[in-house]
Amino acid sequence: MPRSRILYPPLFLLVLLVMAAGCVSPAAVPMAAETALTPATRLWTFDTDPVGGLPQGAAVFSGNWSVRSEPDTLSSPNAFCQTGNAVYPALSLSDTVYTDVLVQTPFKPISGNTDRAAGIIFRIQDKNNYYIIRANALEDNVNIYKYVNGVRSLLKEETVKVLSGQWQELRVEVVGSRIRGFLNGRLVVETSDDTFKSGKVGLWTKADSVTCFDDIEVRAP
Repeated sequence: MPRSRILYPPLFLLVLLVMAAGCVSPAAVPMAAETALTPATRLWTFDTDPVGGLPQGAAVFSGNWSVRSEPDTLSSPNAFCQTGNAVYPALSLSDTVYTDVLVQTPFKPISGNTDRAAGIIFRIQDKNNYYIIRANALEDNVNIYKYVNGVRSLLKEETVKVLSGQWQELRVEVVGSRIRGFLNGRLVVETSDDTFKSGKVGLWTKADSVTCFDDIEVRAP
């Protein structure tokens, strides 16, 4: 018994110390930990980029992309335009990799006899592997595709009026395998696919489309 009385108080104190260590007041958590969870937003306006060049960080896969002055752009004075002719003119905007992501941009389909398209590409792995959401002013539809090993396949197609020569807004929201496309704030197409889990974001057109983009916003939803 004497030995028991000697050991018991230290053991009891040890238990109290362990319990106390597990009880951390919420007030003790620094606000920086909460702030770090706030998703960053990236915005490209092109208004301070040199005319005739590319925004910093952009990487062209194909086509003729450049910043140029557009008199009716939504934020003066510049827009970012594709004016060349390729199978699928495309580029990535930066090296940032996103998993769940929202991308939205005003776009203006100016001309094109084969196609008059404006697209956002996302979950880009490389120049031959990514998803596409595309609005076409000749076909009047908004479609979602995947582009795998340089081969495009249709995931979902929806008929909707797309105007030539006017600024409109295209938006894609991607959460997990779910992909939703919006035109001028209205949900017009959605599907699911889990081929690509994450990747970069960028822009896309088709064939001889001359198309301008402006005020591109990218953020985590």
